[in-house]
Amino acid sequence: MTAVTSQIVTQLQRSIARAIYGKEEAIQLSLITLLARGHLLIEDVPGVGKTTLAQALAKSFHCSFQRIQFTSDLLPSDVLGVSVYNPETREFEFRSGPIFANVVLADEINRTTPRTQSALLEAMNEAQVTVDGKTLPLPQPFLVIATQNPVEHHGTYPLPESQLDRFLMRIKMGYPSNFAQARWRGSGTVTRSGRRRRGRSRDAEYRGAGESRFESARLRAGNCHAHAPQ
Repeated sequence: MTAVTSQIVTQLQRSIARAIYGKEEAIQLSLITLLARGHLLIEDVPGVGKTTLAQALAKSFHCSFQRIQFTSDLLPSDVLGVSVYNPETREFEFRSGPIFANVVLADEINRTTPRTQSALLEAMNEAQVTVDGKTLPLPQPFLVIATQNPVEHHGTYPLPESQLDRFLMRIKMGYPSNFAQARWRGSGTVTRSGRRRRGRSRDAEYRGAGESRFESARLRAGNCHAHAPQ
């Protein structure tokens, strides 16, 4: 990697880090996956920033973004697109699906049926889709970021090995570290273990201010009681 390319990648990492905080490793791995023309599978619980990471990645490259919420009743045509009859021209017109985007977020991919999951195989391997006997190329670059919840397995369909092989990386994001949370919540100096050396967090400042006001009110109440007429 040349110095110019390394500098560009570093700038992209910093740009994405502005949208998602404390996930430097996940950002780096997602950039590697995109540059290597692979696909990414994120296995983690809801609320850790999977969608935010995909959106920030697409915006950093000025690419189009589509999110597909996979459910048990989702059909392959809902992903790839469908041909609709036009009565004016008396011909079928193809209406492209959300797969025609640079960055596609397949949210909870294991909640849909294997039939719908297989609709992504050609797209992920050949960067093209075949609908009604016609092969249509997908926009470049093309990246699929699929997510699945490793905790809840009720009503899910495990991904087959043939589809897991389409993913270049399989990662977990997790919650921000203590160090990242402390930096985000306060302005004091924080060690790598998450312990604060100097300064206090905003919560501590609010608690300290509340305690001082309570102490002042208590002293005033005591003074008033001491000077009360007998």
